[in-house]
Amino acid sequence: MKQADGRPLRIAVFTETFLPKIDGIVSILTLMLRRLNELGHQVILFGPSGGPKEYAGAEIVGVGGPPLPFYPELRVNVPRPFVWRRVRDFRPDVVHVVNPFFLGPFGLMFARWLGAPTLASFHTDLARYAHAYGYGFIAPALWAYMRNIHNRADVNLCTSTAIRKDLIDNGFKRVRWWKRGIDTELFTPGPRDEAMRARLTGGHPNDFLVINVGRQSPEKGLKPLREHLFRQRGVRLAMVGGGPSHEDLKEHFRGTPTVFPGYLRGEELVEAYRSADAFIFPSTTETFGLVALEAMACRVPVIAAHSGGVVDTVVDGVNGLFFDPAKPAEMGELVGRLRDNSALREDLAENALRHARSRSWRATMDQLVEYYRAARRVAHRGRIGQQLSQAAT
Repeated sequence: MKQADGRPLRIAVFTETFLPKIDGIVSILTLMLRRLNELGHQVILFGPSGGPKEYAGAEIVGVGGPPLPFYPELRVNVPRPFVWRRVRDFRPDVVHVVNPFFLGPFGLMFARWLGAPTLASFHTDLARYAHAYGYGFIAPALWAYMRNIHNRADVNLCTSTAIRKDLIDNGFKRVRWWKRGIDTELFTPGPRDEAMRARLTGGHPNDFLVINVGRQSPEKGLKPLREHLFRQRGVRLAMVGGGPSHEDLKEHFRGTPTVFPGYLRGEELVEAYRSADAFIFPSTTETFGLVALEAMACRVPVIAAHSGGVVDTVVDGVNGLFFDPAKPAEMGELVGRLRDNSALREDLAENALRHARSRSWRATMDQLVEYYRAARRVAHRGRIGQQLSQAAT
C-alpha cells in the first residue's frame, strides 16, 4: 500500500499507551507497526517513556509524564520542546493520534502547524470507565472533552459498530469503523498442554476450566464472577493478566477455586487458551474485546456480556453465548450449560474458530492505510474549500 505517486507514507503516531504495558490497544499498535513496516511505510511513534527505542522498524520516542493517581499504569504524557522538533524534522504525511487525551491533542496541534492531515482512533470508553470508578458524574464532561478533540481530526476511527453509534450519538464527526483482526498464525487450536492445564486448574485438570484474560481493573466487571460461577459444580476459574485490581481480586476470590497466574505472553498465552473449556468475558466497557477473538481462534467458546464491541464478534448460540449484563446470574447458568453439553460446546468452538480465521490482522491494517489516504483527501478538500472561501470574501 503506497501513496498514489508510489512514495511510502511517513506516519507520526501519538499514543497514550505503549510497551511495556500490555493491553488490547498495545496489541493493536504492535500489529499496526509490523504491517506498516512490511508495506514500506516509515513511522515514528511518540508515547510513554520506558518502552523500547525501536519496534518493527519504527522509531519510538518516550515523552514522559507523571502517572495518573487513580490509574498508575497510565501517565499524563505532556511533550517537551524536543518532541515538536522531532515531528517537524520527520515531516509526516499524516499524523495518527491514538486514544487522544493528554498527548494526542499535542499531536493534532503539531499537525496543524505543519499542515499535515490527521486521523484519530477511539479505543477506550472513558465515560463508562468513570462510572466503574465511582466518578460517573464527570461522564458528560469526558464526552464533551473527547468530542472536542476528535472533531479536530480529518478522520475518526472506532473499533466496532456499537461504539460508532455511541460516538455519532455524542456528536463525533467523520466516524469510520476500523475493523479488528488478530494474528491467526500465533493464536491457533492445538492439543492441551497438560502442565498448563494442571497449573490453571490448581492441580484439578478434570474439572471444568473457565478462563478470563486481560487487564484486571474495576471497569472489567470481574468481581461478580465469584458469586455466580462457583454455584456450578466442578467449575474452576483462571484469571490471566494483571493490573491495578490484581491484589484486590486475589483477596476477593480467596477461598474459591481460582488461580491468578499473572501475565502470560506468546506461546504460553496460547497454551492457556487451549487449556480452557470456556472463556468468560463479563466486561461491559469494551470498545472491541480482542481477547475474545483470541480465545475463539484457539477454538474456545466464549461467554460474554451482551454489550459494547464484542457484539460484532460473538453471534449468540452460533459461535458463543451472550448473557444480559443486568442479569449476571446468567453467567453461571451458561457455564453450567456448556459444562453439561459437550455437543453444544463443540459446535460453538468450531464456529468460533471459523469466524476468527476470517479476521486477518493484515487486512485490518491495510484498511487503516486506506483511512490514512482518506484523511489526506479530506484535508486536501478542506484546504481547497478554505481557499475558495477566502477568495470569495
